[in-house]
Amino acid sequence: MAISRFPEDRGLNARMGMTMFFLGLLYVVFVAVLFVVIKSAVFVLVIAGGLLFAQYFFSDKIALFSMGAKEVSPEQAPELHALVERLCVMADMPKPRVAIADTDVPNAFATGRTPEAAVVAVTKGIMRRLEPQELEAVLAHELSHVAHRDVAVMTIASFLGLVAGLLTRVLFYSGMYGGGFGRDERDGNSGAPVMVIMLVSALVYVISFLLTRALSRYRELSADRSGAILTGAPSSLASALVKISGDMGKIPTRDLRRAETVNALAFAPAISRGFSLSSMFDTHPSLQQRLDQLAKIEADLGRSG
Repeated sequence: MAISRFPEDRGLNARMGMTMFFLGLLYVVFVAVLFVVIKSAVFVLVIAGGLLFAQYFFSDKIALFSMGAKEVSPEQAPELHALVERLCVMADMPKPRVAIADTDVPNAFATGRTPEAAVVAVTKGIMRRLEPQELEAVLAHELSHVAHRDVAVMTIASFLGLVAGLLTRVLFYSGMYGGGFGRDERDGNSGAPVMVIMLVSALVYVISFLLTRALSRYRELSADRSGAILTGAPSSLASALVKISGDMGKIPTRDLRRAETVNALAFAPAISRGFSLSSMFDTHPSLQQRLDQLAKIEADLGRSG
């Protein structure tokens, strides 16, 4: 349940709960296979625990570093802080820290494990392009993520895929360069355990990847809906979406690729030219789907008014 005046989204809560349940079940099976195949998986658990700790407690710092964003004070960005503070008063929630990324990629994102430890970041590109009411709508979208705690859920949900993907790569390169993981020179089938772990890790990675992508798309629609209802201006959010999506194609490829590292957290995906995983397994719903939802909310608010 949200700890604010943002409307509760039971669909989001249910999806987050189901995703965490299935990923938890997948994690138990994954660890069990590791123990059965290699007998001792202590080092795997230590690495996994360390990664989870780092990702959960330092996710905000990692995301800010990835985008080159720096925290700013009210004196450094008074208008931005005023917008965030106004929205937090409207939503009855703690004011998060505020950061600005020095990039022309028009975007915004929220990160942090709790509302008290959250950070809302915007880029100079989005501040330059949007009108104040449009930027306010985008910030309301990001604050909805914080209020519903889906940033923390996405951080934990992506952890299993991270571990599985890392383990697959380690074992692949270990075998490629003659590594001795699980090797017994007296056993002619010494490579079998490694192959089993690689296959299971790859399968776990694919399943967790698809689950988190499905959750990510829904959470964006939920944040659009909650932010639009809080501000009462769905058209401002729609206008911001159209502007940002249209300007993405004008951004240099190198800048888009850098921004892709926080696609799952961003207001709009940074799609680089050419092939990318985001073009196959989107972290966000389509622009048209988001605009259609906002148009429906606009009509509903008009009827209720």
